[in-house]
Amino acid sequence: MTALPDCFCPTDGTRVPSGSLAWCCPVCRGPLDLDFSPTPAPLSSLTGRVNSLWRYAECLPLASPTVSLGEGRTPLVSLREDVSAKLDFLMPTLSFKDRGAVLLAELALRLGPRQVLADSSGNAGTAVAAYCARAGLPCTVYVPEGTSPKKLEQIEAHGARLRVVEGDREATARAAREAADEEGVFYASHVYNPYFLHGTKTYVHELWEDLGGRLPDVVVVPVGNGTLLLGAALAVAELHGAGLIDRRPALYAVQSAAVAPLAHAWSEGAEDLVGVTATAPTFAEGIAIPNPPRARQILRAVRASGGAFLTVTEDQIRHAQSDLASRGLYVESTGVACWAAVRDGALGGREAVVPLCGAGVKTGMARE
Repeated sequence: MTALPDCFCPTDGTRVPSGSLAWCCPVCRGPLDLDFSPTPAPLSSLTGRVNSLWRYAECLPLASPTVSLGEGRTPLVSLREDVSAKLDFLMPTLSFKDRGAVLLAELALRLGPRQVLADSSGNAGTAVAAYCARAGLPCTVYVPEGTSPKKLEQIEAHGARLRVVEGDREATARAAREAADEEGVFYASHVYNPYFLHGTKTYVHELWEDLGGRLPDVVVVPVGNGTLLLGAALAVAELHGAGLIDRRPALYAVQSAAVAPLAHAWSEGAEDLVGVTATAPTFAEGIAIPNPPRARQILRAVRASGGAFLTVTEDQIRHAQSDLASRGLYVESTGVACWAAVRDGALGGREAVVPLCGAGVKTGMARE
């Protein structure tokens, strides 16, 4: 079996050896990155490979998957002449989080913990629960009160133990991190564990293949904790570094106006979060993250790409969800945020791709 790469702290450089159950930097308690710089395969060599995200084996830090459910290779469809949508709600657990969760489950299977633990507003927890079920690993998922009942039902259906935490998403994360420090626990964090990002980056590798070896002018992604955006940035760097694309797309990050700490920092020209984030209820529960731990990395990635931040109102979210449903695409309210941000021409006609990240059956329609 191929040796696992080490992790390191992007803030202070502290290294964490492969095989460790440590989930954060032991010095600053921040999230970890992976010491892994792969070279992707050229387009011509992908013909005939497995029809899942594992076709990009050269770019994944784990090989020979045993818990795959066929995740990845989601369709790309046109919404209008300049905007296409990648249908990531057609994943095994009905959200894009499967891309990262399968890597976490594969890693946990190799490390052999007594317990896998995750925290989530719903979709990441569902994905981790499903892949742990596939791997035969005991799993506990922490969720905030008010999480969609359908998401809770899905988590429990996969056999995971559910812990509903009083308070918001931040309170849930604190409770999970405290439990994650217990001996023998693998914290399957989609925020702190870098393997998750190396799963989500396959979104852009697929997009590159879908478009015949190129990327659009703009890649638009919803941002709460930023796992899809940071994964996209990894993939763009890999493809560009290998000479497989000659220009990098701009990364546009979308937040709900009700909870927009990164968009606020961006507007202030800051390199990190600024002040205390004002919050309000939002239909986009999956990206309602007041204090994303990777804020500095997210802001840096958007700035380096020549992109920007966009925010959407609750009315925009509702109208975008109804619009997509009228086109045959039933998407959850968080998953329509990117279409809500660009459907009125915010990108000036540049070619763009938006992800539709979660299925509508998870939340139902947003109502006034």
